[in-house]
Amino acid sequence: MLQTLSIRDFVIVDQLDLEFSPGFTVLTGETGAGKSILIDALSLVLGARGEGGITRAGSDKAEINAVFEISSLPELQAWLDDNEIAHDEPELLLRRVIYADGRSRAFVNGSPATIQQLKEIGEFLVDIYSQHAHHALLKAATQRQVLDAYAGHLPLAQEVAQAYQAWQVLYQKRVDAERNAEAYAQELAELRDQVRELSALAPTADEWEPLQQEHMRLAHGASILAGGEECRELLSEGEVSAVSQLSRVQHKLQELTEYDASLQEALDTLDVALIQLEETDRFLNRYLQRADLDPERLQEVEGRVHALHAAARKYRVRPEELAELLAGWQLRQQTLEQGQDNGQLQQDERAAFARYDELAKKLSAGRVQAAERLSVQISDEMQRLSLSGGRFAVDLKPQEPAASGSEQVEFLVAGHAGVAPRPLSKVASGGELSRISLAIRVVTAQRGDVPSMIFDEVDVGIGGGVAEVVGQLLKTLGQQRQVLVITHLPQVAAQGSQHLQVSKFLSEGQTLSRIKQLDATQRIDEIARMLGGVEITETTRQHASEMLTHGA
Repeated sequence: MLQTLSIRDFVIVDQLDLEFSPGFTVLTGETGAGKSILIDALSLVLGARGEGGITRAGSDKAEINAVFEISSLPELQAWLDDNEIAHDEPELLLRRVIYADGRSRAFVNGSPATIQQLKEIGEFLVDIYSQHAHHALLKAATQRQVLDAYAGHLPLAQEVAQAYQAWQVLYQKRVDAERNAEAYAQELAELRDQVRELSALAPTADEWEPLQQEHMRLAHGASILAGGEECRELLSEGEVSAVSQLSRVQHKLQELTEYDASLQEALDTLDVALIQLEETDRFLNRYLQRADLDPERLQEVEGRVHALHAAARKYRVRPEELAELLAGWQLRQQTLEQGQDNGQLQQDERAAFARYDELAKKLSAGRVQAAERLSVQISDEMQRLSLSGGRFAVDLKPQEPAASGSEQVEFLVAGHAGVAPRPLSKVASGGELSRISLAIRVVTAQRGDVPSMIFDEVDVGIGGGVAEVVGQLLKTLGQQRQVLVITHLPQVAAQGSQHLQVSKFLSEGQTLSRIKQLDATQRIDEIARMLGGVEITETTRQHASEMLTHGA
């Protein structure tokens, strides 16, 4: 659950440190005081996209830190392990820094992270519902996801989608093979000739460079032998060879060192030079003894070089690329030959469809059962929300096989008794949509595993006795999860176990926002303000006190 939230220089917040409790927390305040700033800040630290203008005027960056308790979230801990993020403590620290120029940095437990990683972590921690969530429920995809989540079948739905894609790939391969059979047959015939020709040549990936070096050596064999003998003549075999001349110098220096010992350094250097010259001579001698002219090998190498060059020119590649070209042709040939076997393709396609069909039927069965339970539970909640006689139903219409399964999911609603349920998007007014949306969220949340839920003014369009029921629903939900609600309804605010108030003030010419936790007396004043507006009377305050006593 969310334990603390710290905000620095964000919009109109200069410094804010909040601690949160388990259960049901309400956040209230005057219009324009900045109630949604908390949601915006939390969304950013959970990976939402940052937009310009969110740093406080005069500041170079905004910083948001959130601490979550994760000891009861093994799946998140496994995700952290998979992503090599340390989490020795039972707490997880998320940090987001957003600079005035739009740059952004993210950290998890002090280590740099990506915004995508923050977003993925956030999916384990918090569900945020805003007024826009009402409208999202009008979309078929959202309705299908709500049902699958309620049934606990989101992983199965993902398997169905993957199986569908695998089937479609094989289906398209078969269709393409049938449509292009003639062209593929011609390509395959050409490929077979090319592969046969190049396979006979049998080029290897690492032969070209050594082959060139060997050809150069064999082609200039006579020059190498003659030149080697000449070098030996100059080094040691000639009458005036380098070794004999240096030996004379060596002998002379040995005599001179008897008169001046400082010449020993020159003598030592010369000794080394003579040793190296003698080693060079011995190497050349061994080389020349082994070397000989090999016209047959030269002819063989020249033939190989010519063959590789000819093939390279023919297929417009470099000689060293011939082996790779052959491997590519062989792979393409194998693919086309498999494609010619329509029976095998059809067999693979049927197997893939059977896998999809098996998963889709399993998903359909789960949806049927879940739809019945969900319809009953939401219909019951509608009665409590002053939709007496109203009815909610989940309609499952068969459809052609699709990534989403074998049926379309549609939410139907009847606002009162005696009326046939119709699509949610066609019959629900703004107020009804708010109440039905809240009923759906409350019912489905009871089966979820995300520990914290935030409702951002989802009670818009609700008032009177219904508002008190809404508060009771949220309070009940708070017994199972951590629930934070931004509300303008005193009936909802009175039900909270923790009450935060947002206010704004002027400091050095700047409007700033602050949030504080209210004690019992302050809660009475705040509920009274929400009931009576600007002027708070003793009667209003008494009413507020009674609401809080009743809510407790």
